Amino acid sequence: MRAILRLTALALAAFCAVPASADTYPSRTVKIIVPFGAGGPADVYARVLAKYLSDETKQSFVVEDRPGAGSLIGTDFVAKSTPDGYTLLLMSNTHTTNESLIPNKPFKLMRDFVPVASINYSDLIMVVHPSVPAKNVAEFIALAQKEPGKLNYASSGPGTPYHMAGELFKAMSHTNIVHVPHRASGDARNSVLAGNVQMMFDAITTMTALAKDGKVRALATTGLKRNPLTPDLPTVAETVPGYEATIWLGLMAPKGTPPEVVAFLNKTVNKTIELPAVKETWLKQGAIPLVKTPAEFEAFLKKDIDKWAEVVKVSGATVR
Repeated sequence: MRAILRLTALALAAFCAVPASADTYPSRTVKIIVPFGAGGPADVYARVLAKYLSDETKQSFVVEDRPGAGSLIGTDFVAKSTPDGYTLLLMSNTHTTNESLIPNKPFKLMRDFVPVASINYSDLIMVVHPSVPAKNVAEFIALAQKEPGKLNYASSGPGTPYHMAGELFKAMSHTNIVHVPHRASGDARNSVLAGNVQMMFDAITTMTALAKDGKVRALATTGLKRNPLTPDLPTVAETVPGYEATIWLGLMAPKGTPPEVVAFLNKTVNKTIELPAVKETWLKQGAIPLVKTPAEFEAFLKKDIDKWAEVVKVSGATVR
């Protein structure tokens, strides 16, 4: 009898240890970890995604912000989480940049995570505090070249799209502008609004309204074409040919997450970002849905890692 009970207990333990599958997933709350500050694009779009995923699956998807160290703190937390689909990472091109910018991280993106789904992409907008005597990109470059090292620009931390947009601008415009990293994009934004930092490349989705209110002066957007939200605003590339810097978002999970769970999440995320209500709202904000399979997203990530490795090399960007 005891032997039977022991065998039964072992069988139950083995059953409970079976990874989550698409048949049962999700059966409890799923956390989406955002390794950036509240109020930024990653946080905003993660919450939109969580709402629709909750509606679709009839299970709670909740957003948890864990900012700091240019996304390293929250990302490392997810890397060390159980690979069962219940802890996901909301990531951006900060992560692909950090692969070369911060090589001695406690994790490696393509080793410790699996691609789940891409979400969207949008242009950045180059803004200055109204006290800066530059009305356009050419005047800003002239000012920076006249007084090397005097002007500075804010970012939400090393490796973030805001940081790398600035480093790419410095390299291509041959200017010396000091990088001032912050803990989160909201902090960086506030520094520019207060005039403590002169310039910033920020998400068009969050800074455009402040520019329209005159709290900052918008100089340009960072896509190769003018943005539909700001058709009268030139691109940086119109002054600095070839310049392009965007921000994109995606979802990853710890390595070892069951393939069927990854496939389920990919299908559900893609369905969500293709909803007319979501697409219409995002387009008004300047964000374009980015639909890819896990394999396509993996190829996209590898290409982006290579792209930013070259930028890091050419610009000499560091985490200081």
